[in-house]
Amino acid sequence: MLNRIPTHTFNWILIITLAILLFELMFFGGGFIFTALFLGFLIFLGWKNYHTLIGKVLFWIGTVSLALNVLNMYALRFLFLAVIFLFFRHYYKSKKEPDYIKPQFNGETSIESETLTEFSPLLQHKFLGDQKTEETPYQWRDINIHGGIGDRVIDLSNTVIQEDAVISIRHFIGNIKIYVPYEVEVAVLHSSIFGHLSIFQKYEKKLVNQSVAFHTENYLKGKPRVKIVTSVFSGDIEVRRI
Repeated sequence: MLNRIPTHTFNWILIITLAILLFELMFFGGGFIFTALFLGFLIFLGWKNYHTLIGKVLFWIGTVSLALNVLNMYALRFLFLAVIFLFFRHYYKSKKEPDYIKPQFNGETSIESETLTEFSPLLQHKFLGDQKTEETPYQWRDINIHGGIGDRVIDLSNTVIQEDAVISIRHFIGNIKIYVPYEVEVAVLHSSIFGHLSIFQKYEKKLVNQSVAFHTENYLKGKPRVKIVTSVFSGDIEVRRI
């Protein structure tokens, strides 16, 4: 059903939901913000120490408590009502205007279309947990992901980059580590609210609401090369030669 919702309808639902959320937080949400930050900290602390019993307890207490608090918000209730309305609206329209499928038999001419090949990305979007590329040799495919909490590790020493490669990561909380072979030229475009930057063990910088850009000496004319575009709310980024 979601793939049949027009983009402008979906955007309006999001805008109204955000407006209700802002109104709710401005006038009624002082306690909720403090509680959400505290529970978010418990979840992060529990996830980092999930291998211990206290870590598991903190993680699940924080997760369940945060979920219950979020479910009580008027913005989320509106979103649920909007989804239910769209479901019944789609069901009504499908009954009144059913999809018409015309079979095509041999001999009928058709407009030729381009051939597209679908392939699996190296990494998928993941809100919780660490991610890293395969430790065995793998075929390179450009990376374009966003994440929530956890570390991301990209190791280019186990793959072959023919000419140009792109790594794009948008992340909330956690560290990003990218290992690049010596023969590959590199450009880094990074933005961070709070974190630390380290490139090739030569350049280090503390970032507070900053954007930085670097590239190696021969990046503009040398190949193979990789362009790294990252943004993180709170976390470190490290680019190393390997």
